[in-house]
Amino acid sequence: MSAPATLVLGGQRSGKSRYAESLVESQPGACVYLATAEPHDGEMARRIAEHQARRGERWSTVEAPLDLPGALASAAAPGRTVLVDCLTLWLSNLLGHDRDVAVERARLCDTLAALAGPAVLVSNEVGQGVIPENKLARAFVDQAGRLHQAVAAVAGRVVFVTAGLPQTLKDIPHT
Repeated sequence: MSAPATLVLGGQRSGKSRYAESLVESQPGACVYLATAEPHDGEMARRIAEHQARRGERWSTVEAPLDLPGALASAAAPGRTVLVDCLTLWLSNLLGHDRDVAVERARLCDTLAALAGPAVLVSNEVGQGVIPENKLARAFVDQAGRLHQAVAAVAGRVVFVTAGLPQTLKDIPHT
């Protein structure tokens, strides 16, 4: 049984968030935006405002910088489609708060496997570059790769976006 979840991966400014938003908006009913970003500086605050400005009145926003599995379980329901943006920011938050990433990754995958409604999850593919020079960056890239593999395994659909062009990597109809 595949989860009613779609994982949308892509690089920075690849068009992945816009594509994910279009998937959510194509569904009937309410749209819930689970925001994982925390505005630690002015530039990040501007990015958050830009994303918020794109969304219409069908959208409600729930801040979920750390307890993403809990927020997702609460938000997912028939007649509502959830957008999680983004997994790599959530991962960064977990690392910054010394959370057990393996435990949180397992919680997220368990939640995805039991979703009561459709969800689209956005994440930055960071594993296609050079091996980072510092220990923290290497740990982040390693954890992001593990997170993407785990979520892709439970998701019914996985899409990679490059230059605004979606490429479907996996598509198993929800049963």
